Amino acid sequence: MKYEANKESISKHEIPEWFHDAKLGIFIHWGLYSVPAFSNTGLDLTESEKRGVEEHFKNNPYAEWYLNTLRISGSTTEKYHHDTYGKDFSYDDFVPMFNEEIKKWNPDEMAEIFKKAGAKYVVLVTKHHDGFLLWPSKYPNPNKENYCASRDIVGELSDAVRKKDMKMGHYYSGVLDWSFTPEPIITAKDFLRGSTSPEYTEYANNHWYELIDKYETMILWNDIGYPPTNIYEIFAYFYNKRPDGVINDRWRIYGTSNIRRIPSDFITPEYHLYRRIKKMKWETCRGIGNSFGYNKFETEEDYLKPDELIKIFIDVVSKNGNLLLNVGPMADGTIPELQVNCLLGLGKWLEVNGEAIYGTRPWKKPQTKTLDGIEVRYTQKDNNLYAIILDTPKSKEITIQSLSIEENSTIHLIGHDKDLQWTQIGEDLKIELPDDIEEAPAHSFKISS
Repeated sequence: MKYEANKESISKHEIPEWFHDAKLGIFIHWGLYSVPAFSNTGLDLTESEKRGVEEHFKNNPYAEWYLNTLRISGSTTEKYHHDTYGKDFSYDDFVPMFNEEIKKWNPDEMAEIFKKAGAKYVVLVTKHHDGFLLWPSKYPNPNKENYCASRDIVGELSDAVRKKDMKMGHYYSGVLDWSFTPEPIITAKDFLRGSTSPEYTEYANNHWYELIDKYETMILWNDIGYPPTNIYEIFAYFYNKRPDGVINDRWRIYGTSNIRRIPSDFITPEYHLYRRIKKMKWETCRGIGNSFGYNKFETEEDYLKPDELIKIFIDVVSKNGNLLLNVGPMADGTIPELQVNCLLGLGKWLEVNGEAIYGTRPWKKPQTKTLDGIEVRYTQKDNNLYAIILDTPKSKEITIQSLSIEENSTIHLIGHDKDLQWTQIGEDLKIELPDDIEEAPAHSFKISS
């Protein structure tokens, strides 16, 4: 169909099957903030927000917010910056440092890590709130000279990702651009201010068309909101060029008196999980640590362990979600070892258990438990039910509560060849386990009838 630039037409777009099937994407926050690589540690987003809005913005866990917190008098970032670089060193002085570091970057090596992690798509932050561009746009920043990367990071990474048979998407900070709004965000009211001038609106629109045309993006991943415009013109242009593309939900239009919500293909909670299956497709985004941008002061204690990540991922998939897992590279494009270890740990599990994840859909219920308290999550595909237990049983049998299957069903443990013996005990299902089951964070049972 041909999409028109109005809400009714855009609302008819259906989510392509590839996005339902993909389950795992990689988010990349990489920019000038990767040079100082500083933020508070020991606090996750929830803990930070509990301290109140003003305290959160003053001392938040997000390294990519370095410029904003630097502008707030008395912040830990201001103290760190002055102590490390001096009071006369501006944020813009990181530009030549970043551009020198990225000469070392190998996009193919980065894409290979994502492939080994089991990702099916990648979303690169092309411009974060600081306004620094990761590509040589035909529409340069009118307020700052040469305020962009010296390499075409967007183009080089997009090519490398596609060569690995992954989809490529692009993030853009829509209504927040601190190169247009010099006052810091400290309160909730400040957060609504944004960049809404006609000059900025044209600037942002031009960038999105450039990302669609030149870089052939498959995902329009906007953040925070968007300045006043007929956003449906961009959406219709995108869908008509790429009917199998997708658009996220962070496009609410900022104006002087109201904010309008816009139809989308999927919703994007942050560091958040749901207890029930969501009817609308969702994609939760989170860092491996507590920051999106690289924070060199985070330690192993701040990072997810591979086992934790695997269990979070399974839970998300069972409830109709995708996981957009963030990496925060160092300034030179190197992904820190602790992040790589987590990615490869997930990939290793998926090499065995991917059948129970990729291409699946939620079952009629997302979860139960075994009699001895092990959490169970469910997916389904091609008339097969997958029961994924989130631990390794201590005995040679398990009983899954509230799971009834048909009499002629067969069960096998993915990664093992032989069918397993099973018994229906009322509403519970008892399964005898193979002798050679290995320790793992989760095991997938395929139930076929």
